[in-house]
Amino acid sequence: MTETSQTLDRGLQILEILAQAPSGRTVAQLAADLGVGRTVVYRLLATLEMHLLVRRDSAGRISLGTGALRLAGRVVPLLREAALPALRRLAEDVGATAHLTIADAGEALAVAVVEPSWTDFHVAYRVGARHPLDRGAAGHALASARGGGSHYVVSRGELQPGATGVAAPVLGVPHVQASVGVVALGDLDVEAVGPRVEAAAREVAGALS
Repeated sequence: MTETSQTLDRGLQILEILAQAPSGRTVAQLAADLGVGRTVVYRLLATLEMHLLVRRDSAGRISLGTGALRLAGRVVPLLREAALPALRRLAEDVGATAHLTIADAGEALAVAVVEPSWTDFHVAYRVGARHPLDRGAAGHALASARGGGSHYVVSRGELQPGATGVAAPVLGVPHVQASVGVVALGDLDVEAVGPRVEAAAREVAGALS
């Protein structure tokens, strides 16, 4: 049997709880959440505060600290690095701009983009581009995943006139809401491209697992 650290596990549980609690939690609430006494929670919080992973406001409520934000800031580069090989293959195979998009603050955020090397024309899509989750194939794929969907979705002209997008959700990666997609000017052979996009999404999921 693999040995685990109960203290570390509880500390990580606190961070996960606080990540889902925008208004923070009290020590009593955290103790109830973990099923332990307040003394245990105080000890855990002291260590987490030392590393700036949590902070305590004037009312005594606990929330995530700047250290947690710093760690979160490293997530996007890690996602990008893991996704780029699959995106490069997808862009070259399909002849369209490939992208990895995540859900961020209620919007779809492009965090990695690869343009095909051999096409005369392709869509210029920049890293950092944002759009509503209810528009574009990438946004629709993210919304579909939340509802349990796993197949590719298609959009036409929703973000750019004359452009067609195909995207599929990245599934099976805890705490990551992402989609892989392609976008091209004009039409795409969706029946051929769709399964290829789904396969790329599975590749990315495997790289992140």
